[in-house]
Amino acid sequence: MAQVQATKFKNPVVNWIDSRLPIFTMLDHEYNHYPMPRNVNYLWAFGAIAGIMLVIMIATGLFLAMQYSSHTSLAFDSVERIMRDVNYGWLIRYVHANGASMFFIAVYIHMFRGLYYGSYKAPREILWILGVIIFLVMMGTAFMGYVLPWGQMSFWGATVITNLFSAFPIVGDPIVTLLWGGFSVDNPTLNRFFALHFLLPFVLLGLVILHTAALHVCGSNNPLGIDPKGPQDTVPFNPYVTVKDGFAVVIFLIIYASFVFFMPNYMGHPDNYIPANPLVTPAHIVPEWYFLPFYAMLRAIPDKLGGVLAMFGSIALLAFLPWLDRSKVRSCKFRPIYRQFFWILALDALVLGYAGAMPAEGAWLIIARIGTAYYFFHFLVLLPVLGKLERPSPLPNSISESVLKGGGGIAAGAHAKPMEKA
Repeated sequence: MAQVQATKFKNPVVNWIDSRLPIFTMLDHEYNHYPMPRNVNYLWAFGAIAGIMLVIMIATGLFLAMQYSSHTSLAFDSVERIMRDVNYGWLIRYVHANGASMFFIAVYIHMFRGLYYGSYKAPREILWILGVIIFLVMMGTAFMGYVLPWGQMSFWGATVITNLFSAFPIVGDPIVTLLWGGFSVDNPTLNRFFALHFLLPFVLLGLVILHTAALHVCGSNNPLGIDPKGPQDTVPFNPYVTVKDGFAVVIFLIIYASFVFFMPNYMGHPDNYIPANPLVTPAHIVPEWYFLPFYAMLRAIPDKLGGVLAMFGSIALLAFLPWLDRSKVRSCKFRPIYRQFFWILALDALVLGYAGAMPAEGAWLIIARIGTAYYFFHFLVLLPVLGKLERPSPLPNSISESVLKGGGGIAAGAHAKPMEKA
C-alpha cells in the first residue's frame, strides 16, 4: 500500500489535505518561494492586475446572467431592469461594463511592456504565443458582450463585424449564416452571443492558467533582459513582489472605482441607450475604444477582403515576433536605435485608435493608411533589419551588479560570488 508523504504545514487540516493532494505545497513553491529577478519594476504588476480583472469580470458576469434575458424583445428592458430594480444591479453592471475597459488597459500595458523589454524572446516563445491567444479570446468575448445590451450600437456593431466574414471566398457566407443563425442579426444571433460570452471567460481562465504555468517554467523577464546568474540576482516572490503588486493593484482599483462611481458611461457610447432598431442606421458606427486601432486598419484598405486580412493579420503577426526580431539582446534599454522606433510604434497605435473613432473620409482616412503601413513595416521590415544591423550597448555582468551599482545594499552584495561576463 502506498505511503502517505509527510508535509511541513503546521495547520493539521492543511497538512492532512496536502499529504494526499499536494496543492498547498505547489502554491507555496510557486507563489511564496518562487525566485523573481530583484530589479522588476511596477510594469510587471500589470499581469497580476489583469488576472484580478478577469476574476472580477467572471464574478460580476455570473450575477448579471441571473437577471439578463437573451431575447431581442426583452434584452434591452432586462438591462434597464438590472439598473433600476435589482438590488445593487446598477453597481454590478457598471463594474462589469467599465471592467472590460480596465481589463484591456491592463493587458495593453502588459503587452507593450513585453514588447519594450523583449519578453517574447527565447526561451519565452510559448509564453508569448499563449498571451496572443489570450488577447484574441479577450477580443471575441468583449465583442459578444457589447452586443448583449441590444442597443443601437450593439445591433449595428454586430451587423458590421459579422458581415466581415462574408469577404472570404467560398466559406464566408456559410460562416456569416452560422453566426447569425438565420439571414440577419436577430434573436438566434443574440442567443449564440450570450452563450459564447458566458463560456469564453472560462476558456480565458484556462488559458491564463497555462500562461502562468509557462511563465513559471522559463522564469520572469526583467528590465535588463538578462537571466539571473544566482541567488544574488533574485528575491522570493513573497513578500517582495506580492507587496509591490499589491500596492499597484490598490492604485489601479482606485482609478477603476473612480470611473465606476463618477463617470460610468465615459468609455461607452450614448447610442447604446437607444433600443436596437434595424430600420434606423446610426450616423457613425464605432466599436469600443479598445478595438479602434484594428477598426482603423480595416477601413484603411479599400478592398473588403484586404481590410479583413489586415485587421486579423495585425494580431496574428504578434505571434511571430520571437522569430521576426533577430537581435540577441532582449531589452530596449540596450538598443538605442530600436528604442526610438518602439515609441514611434506606441504613438502609431494611439493615432490609429483616434483615426478609428473618426469618419473614414478625408485626412483621417489618409492618416489611417499611413498608420497601417507603418505598423506592418515596423514588424515585417524594421524589426528583422535592425536586429541584424544595430549594435547594442554593453550589457551589465549581472542583475545584482546593476541594482547595487552606486552604493546601497552592501550587505546583500557582500557574499556574492565573482560574476561572469554576460
